Amino acid sequence: MNFKRAVIKVGSALVSPEGKGCSGKYLLAIARFITECHQQGKEIILVSSGSVAAGRNLIQHGSPELAIQTKQAMAAVGQMQMMANWQRFFDIPCSQLLITHGDLKDRQRYNNIKNTLRILLANNVLPIVNENDTVAIDELKVGDNDNLAALVALVSEADSLFILSDVDGVFNKDPRTHSDAQLIPTISKITDEIYAMAGATKNHIATGGMKTKIEAAEKATENGINTYIINGTTSEVFEKILNQQQVGTHFIAQKSQTKAKKHWLKHTLRSSGDIILDSGAVNAVLHKGASLLPSGISAIQGQFKAGDSVNLIEECSNTIIAKGICQYSSHDLARIKGHNSDNISKLLGYCNSQVVIHRDDLVII
Repeated sequence: MNFKRAVIKVGSALVSPEGKGCSGKYLLAIARFITECHQQGKEIILVSSGSVAAGRNLIQHGSPELAIQTKQAMAAVGQMQMMANWQRFFDIPCSQLLITHGDLKDRQRYNNIKNTLRILLANNVLPIVNENDTVAIDELKVGDNDNLAALVALVSEADSLFILSDVDGVFNKDPRTHSDAQLIPTISKITDEIYAMAGATKNHIATGGMKTKIEAAEKATENGINTYIINGTTSEVFEKILNQQQVGTHFIAQKSQTKAKKHWLKHTLRSSGDIILDSGAVNAVLHKGASLLPSGISAIQGQFKAGDSVNLIEECSNTIIAKGICQYSSHDLARIKGHNSDNISKLLGYCNSQVVIHRDDLVII
């Protein structure tokens, strides 16, 4: 259970055990775990449910079956309560990211989220992510924060995903109704039989259940991210994680994360244009593992948007040497090519990134 960058998803049952306002009952141990991870040099992104539950007692309602508008109002007031509740447990600053499924489907917004997370982590700020319940409609909602956490793990290129809930993991039977139910410590492949073991949630303040947790695990493991479903109500589990001991249910990544991303970049993502590099940029990309800077660009071919995949071509041989995700459109790139990164803001009026293609978004052909 050794990891460098992890997404930790905390369910509503931990944020608001009574379903009425925020509580520190379980969050103190989780915050201590995150702090110890930071002290060990690990990077953490927190995906927190609970905004609706946190605001539940502040908005009048007459039924446990809430209208979407009522939930959105609860989320609007509850999000403030939830963020304040988290911040009080940390000495480092926390940041709030509210996103929707639409944000993750749009390439430019996806890229912006990725860049924001990179900068926050580099500055020792704890990103706290939640779905933007106040504006999302049914067609745009991720629907549960388990799947949102998996998508955030993909965006942030985390190597591990921890889904914390009030259950110990995946059992071969429903432990609420079968006393002989046994915990499954390791799942190497998610099959129909695994899904058949998942039941719907019985918590009226939650949007997910074991099924959504398994769905999240499937998304993550297919992209090289080890996933764990663990019980966040007991502090002992966090000590075991830090000591690299087995807890909960471990869904084993199907391939290495680097291999999964490189395969996606190289074989799945279609290039929308070409960037021609001078000899210095070619050497930096091929032999120094560097990001691509605008100063090393000689020319641009084709039309593409920020977030599109492009080919990197060696000027002297006219051969493709690499492929990557570009931070700038072809129009803007034509204005900054050949210039120092410090001049981007002056030339464009904004600076989306100091690099044109980050080394993590680049694969050598």
